[in-house]
Amino acid sequence: MSVRFTAKARRGMAALSVVAGLALGVAGCGGGDGDDKKPENSASASRTGGSQPSAQEGQDEAPLAELKGSNGLLLQITSAERDSGGFVTVNGDLKNDGAKSIAIPASLSGNETEIIRNGRSLGGATLVDSQGKKRYYVLRDTDGRPLTTTGLSTIRSGESVAVFMQFPAPPSDTNEVTFQLPTFASATISISG
Repeated sequence: MSVRFTAKARRGMAALSVVAGLALGVAGCGGGDGDDKKPENSASASRTGGSQPSAQEGQDEAPLAELKGSNGLLLQITSAERDSGGFVTVNGDLKNDGAKSIAIPASLSGNETEIIRNGRSLGGATLVDSQGKKRYYVLRDTDGRPLTTTGLSTIRSGESVAVFMQFPAPPSDTNEVTFQLPTFASATISISG
């Protein structure tokens, strides 16, 4: 009987711990008692207004580059980070600054048959290391799919889509490269990391 009682007591204590943890978590949420206005006056809250993007959204800093494309497309590059695995990941937002919906041009995928076969993407993007005199193309997985945002079709006026592209990393002493994407102006970007 003592083994059974001990097991039941342990389960009871575990259940009690879970319930207590949940109760503390719910109490910490605030419950919406008009607390929505308190953070603006709180010493620990951000001093910006409620409609401003937060630092977690990654939009508090100016983009590394803004490239204008055809028909009102705009690419804002927000980061280019070197990975310890030998990659550079370029992140950004593809925005429709035009007055009407835009079909994403097929030319953004580039002209390589293997990449085109996998649908619309940003597979035509390249990084040019003018110091090392090398051009880096978007990486592919073992099935030939580009390591970039895929499935792009249409962007409505005023909307934007978060995008990424992965490239082989240039040598560690190369910190600036030229980013190129078909139909867009090129721009020099800095690699961090």
